[in-house]
Amino acid sequence: MANTQSATDLFIQHFDFWPKLSAEEKQLLSENTKIVNYSKGDHVHQGPLDCIGVVFIKSGQLRVYTLSEDGREVTLYRLFADDVGILTASCALEYLTFDVYIDAEEDTEVLLTEVAAFRRLADNNTDVRCYAYQLATQRLSEMLWKMQQVLFLSADRRLAIFLLEETEKNGGDEVHLTHEQIARYMGTAREVVSRLVKYFNQEGWIKNSRGCITIIQRDSLQELAGNQVDM
Repeated sequence: MANTQSATDLFIQHFDFWPKLSAEEKQLLSENTKIVNYSKGDHVHQGPLDCIGVVFIKSGQLRVYTLSEDGREVTLYRLFADDVGILTASCALEYLTFDVYIDAEEDTEVLLTEVAAFRRLADNNTDVRCYAYQLATQRLSEMLWKMQQVLFLSADRRLAIFLLEETEKNGGDEVHLTHEQIARYMGTAREVVSRLVKYFNQEGWIKNSRGCITIIQRDSLQELAGNQVDM
């Protein structure tokens, strides 16, 4: 089976518990891992309604977010190629009850390990269980950092942080996102982002063009961001 072999190869490369699995456990993992494709805009995980398993992103991008009581979305973090999504299997991990929503931001291909198989591995193999909780802890830390920004930092400071973090990920000075996308990722209104982008542009810190923001004065943005940038 081509899909099984592909899954096996990727598990060997990216999951540090693979060498510690028995032959039977490796077979269980491979036989219950399949390639799944999502189109841009698809709902991958719908909070408490879902527990699909562990996803390994081969290509594309997923957005993890939570919903307020009035339906406002707050982006918690994004998953890119080579990232692992563990909160889509939260029902397999005892005491992990934080529900999130996940959408495909681009056409995305993932390897999906079914939750029943992963739960069986985590229950019987300490290395798998420790890996899962360590990854969940890392994701929860990212979520708390995002909520801290939304609750306690001003919008201009959050935009500075966002632009610096995005260019750090991309390895350049450009952010190729619309104001609407930035607002969704920041958990604010598009009008707020547009107003701040105009202000940053007038100050000479950035150059704004359609669908692209270029950082001109990185030091000024770093000064505004303070020591809050998570590089």
